[in-house]
Amino acid sequence: MKSKLVLLLVVAFGLTGCIDPKDYESEPVEVSTPEGIVTCQLYTKERVLWDRAINRPETMSVEAADAVCMQEGQRQAAS
Repeated sequence: MKSKLVLLLVVAFGLTGCIDPKDYESEPVEVSTPEGIVTCQLYTKERVLWDRAINRPETMSVEAADAVCMQEGQRQAAS
């Protein structure tokens, strides 16, 4: 029983390495914010957790810019 679980975990971790986000990239999208334009790299509508900022205003943190991009990905997925 324990060996089956170990084998399942090994297969699961092995398969996650086969997915390359570059295969799912969209054209970059610009999002206007009060601090300036954030350029987002969005992925498929099913992969909004990968969405990230590739350019941001200097006054904005990476985390805030990534959050803007994830919100844009969710907005586009809902429409």
